[in-house]
Amino acid sequence: MSSENYEEPRVLAIILGGGKGTRLYPLTKERSKPAVPFGGKYRIVDIPISNCINSGYKKIYLLTQFNSASLHLHIINSYNFDRFSRGFVEILAAEQTLEHSGWYEGTADAVRKNFGHFKVQRPTHYIILSGDQLYRMDLKKFMDQHLKSGANITIAAKAVNRSDASGFGIMQVDESNTITAFMEKPAKDMNIDDWKIPEAAREPELPSNLEYLASMGIYIFDADTMEEMLNNDYNDFGKEIIPMAIKSKKVSSYIFNGYWEDIGTIRSFYEATLDLTNPIPQFNFYDEDKPIYTHMRNLPPSKINHAEMVSTLASEGCVITNSRIQHSVIGVRSVINEGCDLEGVIMMGADFYETEAAKKDNKAKGVPNLGIGKNCKINKAIIDKNAHIGENCCINVSGRKYEDGDHGLFYSADGIIVIRKGAVIPNGTVI
Repeated sequence: MSSENYEEPRVLAIILGGGKGTRLYPLTKERSKPAVPFGGKYRIVDIPISNCINSGYKKIYLLTQFNSASLHLHIINSYNFDRFSRGFVEILAAEQTLEHSGWYEGTADAVRKNFGHFKVQRPTHYIILSGDQLYRMDLKKFMDQHLKSGANITIAAKAVNRSDASGFGIMQVDESNTITAFMEKPAKDMNIDDWKIPEAAREPELPSNLEYLASMGIYIFDADTMEEMLNNDYNDFGKEIIPMAIKSKKVSSYIFNGYWEDIGTIRSFYEATLDLTNPIPQFNFYDEDKPIYTHMRNLPPSKINHAEMVSTLASEGCVITNSRIQHSVIGVRSVINEGCDLEGVIMMGADFYETEAAKKDNKAKGVPNLGIGKNCKINKAIIDKNAHIGENCCINVSGRKYEDGDHGLFYSADGIIVIRKGAVIPNGTVI
């Protein structure tokens, strides 16, 4: 593409907020999946939004339809561009119109039902992103390859081994990275040798055991191609739109070599969060040039009144007294009283500080104060926001195994105990 004929593309970024988030329940009981707190002070949605901003794409729509109130509040408080940038982050919740009955029926249907909003921006290209993935990607580099290739659609892809290939949509490509076929989650005993990445298309640094290309669910569409491909009743990009497009359009792959994790389950969310406490985490927030943006709360520094803290992240506004905390992530405004021992704990913190009047009222009602009371021992747990945990509580330290599901005071998922948002755990409780 000659520089004389080059025109900067007008890019619209669309972040898909996902469905009900049942795999992340109970963290999604009162909030949408993109609004789930992550990394002590962020929300999951901050990741894709920051990738867009750091790549120079500041016209961003977020599509959602479930429990969107807290997400709306977070977006309003966090992303206010100056009037000269013409940038915005706007939520488009499912709505009834004369043309559409309301609920989004799938990823493609969510985009289709909002074309009226999108066309006002006169985009030349759409970037479609997921709202529940953890990764850093230079979307400008992604777009540059799309333009250079002359493709109508480009799909971001991760190289995976044969075992992992069964969990993804797998793409067959030729030597120029043009996608020739797409297969959704091949069975583990299925022979897919013909789907291996051609040697000419392999990146030199790619490990030899990563032989297949998996779709990341991240796409670039030429605007006219998007409208054409959605002029039907198909509802899902991965299962319907992409396989159909491969037959009639030039669809290219963009191989992404960085860290990428789908954090759509309690287990993956827990492991990805605690990985942040490692000396060199796989996802690194410490990048001054490309920060992850979030709500500026103007909180005071955390106060550590004598504590042993090992491989732990502590967010702003915490008060931690004479406790041992290891391999944990402590969220904003967390209060941890003396004598506590926490290991492998994700504490999401609180939305407010309790006043002295509120604490007196708690005492009169026999309710513990916000945070964790004295002499508690907690292991391998997620404590959602605004939880009241009493004194002398033991959570997940006895070795007892619970079936996955609801257990009243708490929820169990794959050996991880989840204390619900706003839960009240009485003094002396043993879980």
